[in-house]
Amino acid sequence: MRTDFDAVIVGAGPAGSSAAILLAQAGWSVALIEKQRFPRRKVCGECIAASNLPLLEALGIGAEFEVAAGPELRRVALMRGDQKIVAELPAAPHEKYPWGRALGRETLDTLLLERARSTGVSVFQPWTVQAIEGAAGDWHCEVRAIDSGAVLTLWAPVAIDAHGSWEALPTSRQHPRQARSARDLFAFKANFHEAKLDEGLLPVLSFDGGYGGMVVAGASVTTVACCIRRDRLDAGRRAAPGLSAGDVVEALLTQECVGMRVALQSASREGPWLAAGPIAPGIRLSASDELLRIGNAAGEAHPIIGEGMSMALQSAWLLCAHLLGGERRRGRSGGAPREAWQRELARRYAAQWRRQFEPRLRLAAAFAHLAMRPATAVPFMGLASTWPGLLTLGARWGGKTRCAVDPATVALLAQRA
Repeated sequence: MRTDFDAVIVGAGPAGSSAAILLAQAGWSVALIEKQRFPRRKVCGECIAASNLPLLEALGIGAEFEVAAGPELRRVALMRGDQKIVAELPAAPHEKYPWGRALGRETLDTLLLERARSTGVSVFQPWTVQAIEGAAGDWHCEVRAIDSGAVLTLWAPVAIDAHGSWEALPTSRQHPRQARSARDLFAFKANFHEAKLDEGLLPVLSFDGGYGGMVVAGASVTTVACCIRRDRLDAGRRAAPGLSAGDVVEALLTQECVGMRVALQSASREGPWLAAGPIAPGIRLSASDELLRIGNAAGEAHPIIGEGMSMALQSAWLLCAHLLGGERRRGRSGGAPREAWQRELARRYAAQWRRQFEPRLRLAAAFAHLAMRPATAVPFMGLASTWPGLLTLGARWGGKTRCAVDPATVALLAQRA
């Protein structure tokens, strides 16, 4: 079994698989490590903004996505209590893909991973990373097969961290565990059949101590996802000691949001609620990182604006554009040292990442805190009811129509397929 590669990528979600496809299409040997078996459900919003659809087409899964995804998302609704404010979503400036859609992660992740396999990526699944050591230009990644217990050490000059949010990547650097807080946010998600949700509508839910959303994510399945503060969840569990945390959340949502109660009144839930957290929105990459970070490993926004998928896909493209640029040849062919080249690349990538995504993180945080607090949510609902176009502007400001990767770069990388 091969153990030396041009790049090792940890995590086969949308960010990791996208990076693997782009690098493999350019002739790189790539190892992609994923500890979960696919298909897998995941606590994550399913919305994919219109700005990402040309990227999925360029990655080679456009046709499959068209068949499997939910309807075009043309309107947004803000729901709190018995209020429901509806506004138009902005159209993206793309002739073929003006509107976003939604697709379950169990389907999207599998499509991308199978595409990575077909481009020649060496997929280690289910394998887990035991240790990753080294520095730019010289990485050693020890991996273990979950089924057999076999252990291998993979070597590559480039290492990419795309492993997601919920646990730390094993490195020599230790990260202190954060203390528990009443303000911690926990994420929940469930799928429902036969829900009554207007086609093309993307509802955002606001309630005391949390926020959420609903969307049709393909095959007539409606996904409900939300984040709730620890103190609000704990209070709900004390009031209903016989219920699971997911059932407490569902009862709370249907009680406090009439729009959701109406949508789910004749629906049936598919399996239990999934839960994860606490989530930790914020920026994680820095210009001095030795590991190259994409997706949630680079930074995470409050999911209220549904930009997590955009940040995953677009950060992978941004990084690969740097890796596959003119500097790559010097770095890998003996011109400038690989270490120096990668450190300069990491600096430029981090600066570009911040320009593109830091405003989205700030907007998401502001909107999340507006939605969770009665003192701000009530006047905001009043303003939005008077001026629904504010929701349209918010979607535009949040990046729904803007891609961090320019069309020329998309076309250039797609030509390598």
